[in-house]
Amino acid sequence: MESHTRLNHAVVFEVAKSKLTKTRVVSLNTTTALADDEVLLKIDKFALTANNISYGITGDSLGYWRFFPTEKNAEQAQWGQLPVMGFAEVVASNNQQIRVGERVWGFVPMASHLKIIAGNINSSGFSDRNPCREGLAPVYSRFDRVASNPFYKQTNEDFDILLRGLFTTSWLVDDFMFDNHYFGAEQYLITSASSKTSIALAFAIKRRNDLPTIGITSQSNCQFVAALGCYDQVISYQQITSLQLNTASILVDMAGSKTILTAIHQHFADKIKYSCLIGATHHQDININDNFKHDALPGAVPTFFFAPTHIKKRTLDWGASQTMQQINLSLLQYIEFCRSKITINHTDNINQLETIYQQVLAGKTDPSVGQIVSL
Repeated sequence: MESHTRLNHAVVFEVAKSKLTKTRVVSLNTTTALADDEVLLKIDKFALTANNISYGITGDSLGYWRFFPTEKNAEQAQWGQLPVMGFAEVVASNNQQIRVGERVWGFVPMASHLKIIAGNINSSGFSDRNPCREGLAPVYSRFDRVASNPFYKQTNEDFDILLRGLFTTSWLVDDFMFDNHYFGAEQYLITSASSKTSIALAFAIKRRNDLPTIGITSQSNCQFVAALGCYDQVISYQQITSLQLNTASILVDMAGSKTILTAIHQHFADKIKYSCLIGATHHQDININDNFKHDALPGAVPTFFFAPTHIKKRTLDWGASQTMQQINLSLLQYIEFCRSKITINHTDNINQLETIYQQVLAGKTDPSVGQIVSL
C-alpha cells in the first residue's frame, strides 16, 4: 500500500485490477463547486466481505470496475475501486430535492466521500445518473433514504451493511430455485459454506424447508459451520467423494475454485441438475479469462447467477413493493439469527484497513467476525 499514515481528509482505497494484492490510498478533491444535481456524500461506514473481493475478480467481465471509474489517464486506469455496501450522509447538495444531513444507504467505493449526479428522485431514494452507470443494473446505482425505510433500525446498521447485499442475493437464489421447481433436484450442495453469502442461503433454504443442504467447507471451518444449525450436513472439501452418488442435486458454488467445481461435477455427474456460480472466495484457483471450459464438465453446465435478472422477474410478478417487503422481512429475521453468531469489528484506521483487506483477499478472516470500516 502506498500510504501508511492516518488520513483525515477525503480518501479512497484502490486496488490494482490485475493484481488485487496491490493497493494504494488516493486523496479526493471535495472542495470544487457542485454542478447541477451533484450531491456530495460523506461515507459514514461500509462493510468488507469476501463478496466484495468477487467484484474485483469479475470486475471486467461483469462491469464492477465501471461503478466508480478511475480512467482519467492510462496510469489511473490500472487501478479500480471495489464496490461495498455502506451508510452515508449528504454533506453538500446542488439538488433542491435532496437536503444536507440526509442519511442514505447504498453501494459506495471504499472511500470517505463520493460525489454523484442525482436523478430518479422520489420519497424512498434517488439514483446516481453518472454516465458511467449506463448499461449497468439500476439497482446498484440506487441510494435509499433511511428516513423513508420502514424496515430501518439504527441498532441494525452494522449487520445491515454487512448482510443485506449478500442476503438479497441468497434470498433470490433460493427463490429462483423454488420458482423452477428445483430443477428436479432433491438436495443442495453449497461450497464455501462458512462464507456469509452461503450462510444466508442455507438460512433461506432452511426457512422454506423443502430441500436439505450439505455445506462444504475447509476442515478448519467445519466446526463453526456445523454449529450454525443452518445446514443439514457439513463436510470438508476432502470428503466430497464420500457423498451419496445417486441424489439429484443443485450445486451452488460460492468458492469459485476450478478444482472443487470439477471434483463435485465429476463425482455427481448427471445428478447435478443445476450448477449455480456465484462467489469467488477461492479466487487463487480461478481465472475467468483462461481456457477452463464449464461445458466440458458432466452434469448441468455451470451458470453464473445474476441477481438483478431474477429480482426484475419478481418485480414483474409481484410488484416492487411486495418484492422488497418479502426480502426485507426475511432480512430482519436473518439479522436476528446472526446477532448471536457474528461479532462486529470496527475499524477507522487506514493501516488496519490494509491489513483486513489482505486477510479477506487471502481467505484468512474469522468467519464469525464482520468487518465494518469508517475512513
